[in-house]
Amino acid sequence: MLASPEHRYAGRPGTTVPDRAADRRIRLEVRAGVGIVGDRYAGRPAHRDAQVTVLAVESLESLAGELGAAPFDPLLPRRNVVLRGAEVEALRGQELVLDCGAGPVLLRGGRPAHPCAWMDTVLASGAHRGLRGRGGVRCAALSDGVLRLGAAVLRSAVPLDAARAGEPVRPATRRGA
Repeated sequence: MLASPEHRYAGRPGTTVPDRAADRRIRLEVRAGVGIVGDRYAGRPAHRDAQVTVLAVESLESLAGELGAAPFDPLLPRRNVVLRGAEVEALRGQELVLDCGAGPVLLRGGRPAHPCAWMDTVLASGAHRGLRGRGGVRCAALSDGVLRLGAAVLRSAVPLDAARAGEPVRPATRRGA
């Protein structure tokens, strides 16, 4: 999970990348119509339908395999929430509920979270193009609540694969961490 008070990938791709450790969170406070408290996009009118970004870690794992790269840190694409076991791209236009044990947080999936050119610098050459169409989804916050690092229950009208039905979604963690 991630929230950042400032844009960490500033300037032109290829320049020095700042340390992002301070942006990692174990808890995110979500406010309806505002977004994530402390995030740079919270309360900004231009981000009304893009207050919380969600990514499936499987997209990153697949991309790393395609590019012949080592596994990527799932927070490098700068999405607020990274899940394992969720059909994130199918959540566009859908209402979804994430419950991490602190009560449900209602979101509405919106437009795709397109990757930026920085992905070629922070992940691997070809990652910018490779993440197109699977870079996650931008969501509007429809309720107040708290998201915490750990297992979560995702409820939506989007069916899960039969093999994963009934399993909780899991936060993506960095291998070896």
